[in-house]
Amino acid sequence: MEGEKMKCEIIPERCIACGLCQTIAPEIFDYTDDGLVLFVGEKEATHEFIPTKQQDAVIQAAKRCPSHAILYQNS
Repeated sequence: MEGEKMKCEIIPERCIACGLCQTIAPEIFDYTDDGLVLFVGEKEATHEFIPTKQQDAVIQAAKRCPSHAILYQNS
């Protein structure tokens, strides 16, 4: 996956605040005061390009998200 761009989308409306994504990829995912997913340092963003070194963790977080609130695609 080296050199490929990955775009990640979060869908807070689907989030059930289980905490898995932040446990798996704490450099990328954080939570609102209500426990809903957001990007670290980007409270309003729903899309973000993921640095290469974090892509595997984002993929694992998306695969393990029980509510499918995290989507990703390589370009």
